[in-house]
Amino acid sequence: MLFTTPIWNDAVAMVITLTLAVAWLRLIDWLAARQLLVETLSRKLVHIGTGPLFVACWVLFSQQPSARYFAAVVPGIITLQFLLVGLGVIDDPDAVKALSRSGDRREILRGPLIYGIAFIAATLIWWRVSPIGMAALMLLCGGDGFADVIGRRYGRAKLPINSDKSWAGSAAMFGAGLLFSWICVAAFNQLGYFVPPYSLATIALGTISLSIVGTIVEALPLGDFDNLTIMAAAILVGSFIF
Repeated sequence: MLFTTPIWNDAVAMVITLTLAVAWLRLIDWLAARQLLVETLSRKLVHIGTGPLFVACWVLFSQQPSARYFAAVVPGIITLQFLLVGLGVIDDPDAVKALSRSGDRREILRGPLIYGIAFIAATLIWWRVSPIGMAALMLLCGGDGFADVIGRRYGRAKLPINSDKSWAGSAAMFGAGLLFSWICVAAFNQLGYFVPPYSLATIALGTISLSIVGTIVEALPLGDFDNLTIMAAAILVGSFIF
């Protein structure tokens, strides 16, 4: 804890987390606006980096039940920004360039908005007391993020069930999703947040199972709604293991 008083500790932790998250988003916006990153890569860097940064900051919060609500404010504010930019209420061309494929602000109302809602839900429902939410988030961040990046660069061999997806992208989905989720769950388990703690065998079984299911779901032709379906599938599988 940063302070002995839980409410002050959680308020300061919330500000620190929000500052770091916004700094990451604005950095990607700045790079995309100056064409130092292509739109497809900038979207996925937001995807890949924001989640682990946010979840890593959970250790700053107190043990009070209310801590999760302070933490959920962070993705709540960012998701509200996505909504307002997507609706045209806020004029933010840098954000549109970084978060959309075609430059159409309305794209933000699909993938990025669902991504933000998933973070709010995972924080409020599972928080640090269960690995289900954080494992699903890490699968979404690392797995789905790297699947697109690797698939676009090396994905010449396409999947028979979906010509928009490739074997290379699916391999990246599984590998990165497993790595991100295993590191996150193992770290929080080691820090003592799960009572009772899980064995390494259970963590391995859970994260491998989530990665397999997430890879299968990501390969389906679901368009911008794959954020939602990957999370839902991971949560369903995780509830039977953790």
